[in-house]
Amino acid sequence: QVQLVESGGGLVQPGGSLRVSCAASGINFSLWTMGWYRQAPGKQRELVATITTGGNTNYADSVKGRFTISRDSAKTTVYLRMNSLKPEDTAVYYCNANRPLLSEYWGQGTQVTVSS
Repeated sequence: QVQLVESGGGLVQPGGSLRVSCAASGINFSLWTMGWYRQAPGKQRELVATITTGGNTNYADSVKGRFTISRDSAKTTVYLRMNSLKPEDTAVYYCNANRPLLSEYWGQGTQVTVSS
C-alpha cells in the first residue's frame, strides 16, 4: 500500500520560514519523481516544485529563490524548505509521487498559513 504522509505545516508570520516533509512508503522511492503542489481556497491546485530521481529540480516562478526541494533516499522522504514566506503562499501543500505514463500518488496535504 502506497502512503505519502506530509508533516511540518503550520502558522508562520510573513517573512518566516518553514519546512514540510513527505515520508513515502510502499514505492521504490528511487524510481519516482517527487513533487510538491499547493491549493489555496477557491483556486486550482498548482505545481510548486519537483525533483527527479537524478536530483534535477523545477520550481514555479512564484517560489523561485525562496523555496528549495530536496530528497533523502535513505529516509524515503522529500522536503520543501520555504523561506521568505508571503501571505499568498497560504495553501494546503500536497506531496506527489509520479512515474510518467505509469502511475501517480498523492498525500493528504498539510496546511501552511502565512499570517501576522
